[in-house]
Amino acid sequence: MPKGYWIAAHMDITDTDKLMAYAEAARPAIEAHGGKFLARGGRVETMEGYTQQRVVVTEFESLEAAVACYNSDAYQAAKAKIDGGVTRDICIVEGLE
Repeated sequence: MPKGYWIAAHMDITDTDKLMAYAEAARPAIEAHGGKFLARGGRVETMEGYTQQRVVVTEFESLEAAVACYNSDAYQAAKAKIDGGVTRDICIVEGLE
């Protein structure tokens, strides 16, 4: 079964305290659903398009597991902590294998 990946990009961070509160609450919610961070806040080299402040890539066992995590009560509670502090795009994509 192909893995599922969250990709969070195009982040405009205006309140780092809200970002940190979100990250503290989101991590256990994501890990409880089998999520594994592959990239999170490291250096970014933008080759085309918008300059990125931060990019996060998270791997799940399947697209369905990734969607279930995003829709979970625990993740939605974490997401509420970021409100107004970060504008971002998140997509969930199915892997090739």
